[in-house]
Amino acid sequence: MSQTTDAVLMVRPAAFGWNPETASSNAFQRPDSGPTGLRQARALAEFDGLVEALASAGIRVFALDEPGPDACPDAVFPNNWVSLHQDGTVVLYPMMAPSRRRERRVELIARLEEQGGYAVERLVDLTHHELAGRVLEGTGSVVFDHVARVAYACRSPRTDEPVLRELCEELGYEPLAFDATDESGVPVYHTNVMLSIGSRSAIVCGPAIAGPQRGQLLERLRAGGRRVVDIDHAQMAAFAGNALELNSEAGTAVLALSASAWQAFGPAGRELLCDCVGAVVAPPVPTIEQLGGGSVRCMIAEVFLPRR
Repeated sequence: MSQTTDAVLMVRPAAFGWNPETASSNAFQRPDSGPTGLRQARALAEFDGLVEALASAGIRVFALDEPGPDACPDAVFPNNWVSLHQDGTVVLYPMMAPSRRRERRVELIARLEEQGGYAVERLVDLTHHELAGRVLEGTGSVVFDHVARVAYACRSPRTDEPVLRELCEELGYEPLAFDATDESGVPVYHTNVMLSIGSRSAIVCGPAIAGPQRGQLLERLRAGGRRVVDIDHAQMAAFAGNALELNSEAGTAVLALSASAWQAFGPAGRELLCDCVGAVVAPPVPTIEQLGGGSVRCMIAEVFLPRR
């Protein structure tokens, strides 16, 4: 099993903006009173900048336009509704906000399969949990250690443990659920804003994790020989934990994160991370971070699917 992939799915949004349905559980979201058209234009420029930066680093990017007619404010974050695995499994996830459920477009998976020559062998559909009010928002809620086959997830209104267990039974992973909060005691809404697992390093906001669970989680991360980069709450708020390691077509490890996240590490943290990867991609995405409450990692759905 590989921890990283050289291909990603991204969705170019048709109507990016502030989503009041998600704001109550996402403390990273901040409203903006500027013109809607200007916000959309800025978000598209940031999206295209990330696509270009990833492609220049040797990552195969499938940047697909959001299909109509029901445009969604958070469509730029496809990793919350789908994950695409090495054995050909595609997982569809239950989402909390009704507007976000409309983001699930099987036609996007069909287009990816056709354009990339991929083989989808199995569909795991967890969306029935929405009927009972249970949710698990993809690789926002779950951070996979593919090598050790562990699925990390911090409990929150967006992450229900029974759905996590079902996912792990389907994929053959060990679930590791834990509790994490921001400095105000509010549950961290998505695991991937506080935890990132690469091939040689792991970024984690240790101070956010509940005391009795912190040592166990850090030990599990170190058990695979990874160097642990422990960030604080302020760094997490700057999206330093919202990073994703990818693998270029030339075999180079590439760390993708935002400009604000990269700056938040400081010289020592940046040096440590540079020792673990061959390249860093860190474009600015301030509009998407502010209004959407997510950053670069949230914009990327990894494509591990096998080729036909």
